Amino acid sequence: MSTSSPNWVQRTLARACEIHPEEVRATLASFSLVLVLMGSYYLLRPLRDAMASDWTDAEVSWLWTFNFFFSAIAVSLYGTAISKVRIERLVPTVYGFFAASFVAFYVATQIVADRTLIDKSFYVWISVFSLFHISVFWSFMSDTFSKPQAKRLFGFIGAGASIGAIGGPAIAAAVAGFAGTDPLLLIASALIVLTLPIVLWIQRLKEAEMHNRDVSAKPGDLQYIGGNPLSGFVDFLKSPYLLGIALFIFLYTVISSFVYFELKNLLADYSRAERSQIWAMMDLVVNILTLVIAAFATGRMAKYMGLPFTLASVPVAIGLGMLVLAAAPMVAVVVAIQIARRAGNYAISRPAREMLFTAVDRDLRFKAKPVIDIVVYRGGDMLSGWAFTGLTTLGLGMGAMAAVGAGIAALWAGVGIYLGRQFNRMQGTIEEQPEAA
Repeated sequence: MSTSSPNWVQRTLARACEIHPEEVRATLASFSLVLVLMGSYYLLRPLRDAMASDWTDAEVSWLWTFNFFFSAIAVSLYGTAISKVRIERLVPTVYGFFAASFVAFYVATQIVADRTLIDKSFYVWISVFSLFHISVFWSFMSDTFSKPQAKRLFGFIGAGASIGAIGGPAIAAAVAGFAGTDPLLLIASALIVLTLPIVLWIQRLKEAEMHNRDVSAKPGDLQYIGGNPLSGFVDFLKSPYLLGIALFIFLYTVISSFVYFELKNLLADYSRAERSQIWAMMDLVVNILTLVIAAFATGRMAKYMGLPFTLASVPVAIGLGMLVLAAAPMVAVVVAIQIARRAGNYAISRPAREMLFTAVDRDLRFKAKPVIDIVVYRGGDMLSGWAFTGLTTLGLGMGAMAAVGAGIAALWAGVGIYLGRQFNRMQGTIEEQPEAA
């Protein structure tokens, strides 16, 4: 059988990216792989979030504390593994392990009478899975494609993640409606098992068709995982610019925690299946909005309105939503804020935030990434969760908490404007250096 793909396939793909004939199969396989991975995660995410309504604010805060420490340990262990084990062996091992773990959770839910401990363990475990499923994928991609190929093809491959993120919650909402939530564990496990032959196929195509035998991922090339998550702490603390990025992310986690806790409490009167459907529908709307906004608005905002405006736009919108919630504390308003917050983060804030890292040198960027993504982000979740628990214990209701949230959103917007201006200043300095030389 010819290793080349039909001409019409290549012509179709050429409209989306600059692709060569020998890259078509590997690109489509990689697109399919990330689509299935994201679909499996978004199948389980609504189930995880639905569980939280069964627990008190303090219990969820404790779980977020476990998330922080367990995630840091897990990433450190994976950093050690990736420096010792070849990617082509590590990837199917990691995915096979997660697939087996979800089957184990399903079996446990069927044989254990009191599911509380199982559910809480699953809640934390999904947070660990969220760290690895995509990070391992991109590590695998950096081991498969050369750097010139990555520049041409990774944008198209990444679009598969958006499609999976739409399909996953749609399936979850449908299944939870007529079969309950437990079957989602088996469906997600089956999807992850489906990735294993795709991984093996991509590994064969790497050498057989793309002839990339010499391409390999190195720990230093990975943007998210690998190494000690605290290894860049000293350099991070010395940089006011990186500290500003960390503060921007920390304030985002504070707002996120507020909305999440309020929503979980408001949904406590619904059944778990109904909650899973609601969370799944929110995920579906968020991911569709993200795809549309990222495709048609984000780039134009950054280009024509500037990075300060782009970074401040979501905080300002959320701040206004908080003021509306303070005046009219209703479920619909919290749901709207949740959708706006997540879609705005994925489509606008996060891409703009990643632009900020281009203003620092590569070594510092990679050292600071684990500190910000794990220590700051997960630590922010933990601290803000306990802060919410403490404030509500003191008697603050939804309206008062929304007013506090509006103030935090204003500070968040101010930090975004500051970072955007600093970025422009640093970029101007970089552009002037060749002329000075």
